[in-house]
Amino acid sequence: MADQYDLLVLGSGPGGYVAAIRGAQLGLKVGIVERENLGGICLNWGCIPTKALLRSAEVLHNMQHAKDYGLAADNIRADLDAVVKRSRGVAKQLNQGVTHLMKKNKITVHMGEGRMTAPGKVEVKGEKGTETLSAKHVILATGARARDLPFSPADGKRVWTYRHAMTPSEMPTDLLVIGSGAIGIEFASFYNDMGANVTVVEMLPRIVPVEDEDVSEFLDSALSKQGIEICTGAGIESLKADAKGVTATIKRASGKVEERKYSHVIVAIGIVPNTENIGLETLGIKAERGIVQIDGMGRTNVKGVWAIGDITPGPWLAHKASHEGVIAAEAIAQELGNKDVHPHEMDRRNIPGCTYCHPQVASVGLTEEKAKEAGYDVKVGKFPFVGNGKAIALGEAQGFIKTVFDAKTGELLGAHMIGAEVTELIQGYVVGKTLETTEAELIQTVFPHPTLSEMMHESVLSAYGRAIHI
Repeated sequence: MADQYDLLVLGSGPGGYVAAIRGAQLGLKVGIVERENLGGICLNWGCIPTKALLRSAEVLHNMQHAKDYGLAADNIRADLDAVVKRSRGVAKQLNQGVTHLMKKNKITVHMGEGRMTAPGKVEVKGEKGTETLSAKHVILATGARARDLPFSPADGKRVWTYRHAMTPSEMPTDLLVIGSGAIGIEFASFYNDMGANVTVVEMLPRIVPVEDEDVSEFLDSALSKQGIEICTGAGIESLKADAKGVTATIKRASGKVEERKYSHVIVAIGIVPNTENIGLETLGIKAERGIVQIDGMGRTNVKGVWAIGDITPGPWLAHKASHEGVIAAEAIAQELGNKDVHPHEMDRRNIPGCTYCHPQVASVGLTEEKAKEAGYDVKVGKFPFVGNGKAIALGEAQGFIKTVFDAKTGELLGAHMIGAEVTELIQGYVVGKTLETTEAELIQTVFPHPTLSEMMHESVLSAYGRAIHI
């Protein structure tokens, strides 16, 4: 007899495993299907191990600038193999942590390739051969993979995706990074700190194009000062790899076409949802270009089938997937008779974005440009790191915090940061937006001194002509 579940989750990334745990907390019988590693891409090959790499690069950077702090450090060097080994160790620890959480919450794990064959039926081909599982509800959380250049697929030798870049067989000498979103910029920052000559090519007019224009301009300048060559408005027309390196044909914004040689290339041009061969067509689940269409709770057009994370409309971020997992699990529990849960649709305007380069970038809500395009009359505040005592004491006086308000209501529309630890600071504004705060509450809030967070207060004050330290 097939295993029977209240909820079966296909995929164990930050969306899938969180959905499974929340379902179990609500008393559901839960199973989860995973074809590779518990924790999915994020824990094993994405968010976490990349942050371990970037931490090593940050420590190296600080050691190289020890004299700026009155310290001496001699014979400084990077051991790439050791850096990668540490990163993989971090990933392994978190994978084991998810394994423990599955056992703790009595979630049955089925290792193998899962595919929906009928409503409530999932066929799993894996370590136990082929088994058929039954569930009242199924959550699809199969994630995504790196998008290849159509004319030059990644080979893992000279042309890399993020996955290859995390476990390099050798240190690049001259590195080309194609794409300047979070993944591309983070690897550009890492390998630059590790000693490679790095070039970033972005087809749009500015790097990190989803961020506020002021942030993009500041980051472009900061990375250029660090020695990274930035080429915006440029495209890659061809890549030719051989045993010695890669020849790239680059069309510049001016229209000039040139050939450049690199030791390695990282392709970071987006993701492709993993929605092939999971049963979408069999069940008639609606999808557009592989992206499953859902309502605000995660329901697909087929009853009992839900979808979350990178196979659904963006932004494609781990924390968005996790939150969607909680919403879907609670909505399922509610449908199964739990009267104590009251799920709410997620407000996508309140999802923060973070890029862990040096300097860091973080944001939430509308950019100044998008706010104006939406018809808002805006008040904008901006405060520089150089005006903050803690930033100066840390030796991190480069950056700024920018806030965008509705001039009529005082609603916080967006916040945009670049500088040290802004990926930690941004959550203050996320909480504020979620609570639908206005400038009045933020102005009246007491911020501790001396902290970087004081700049968040000053930026709000600046929007209303009240900044103290500039």
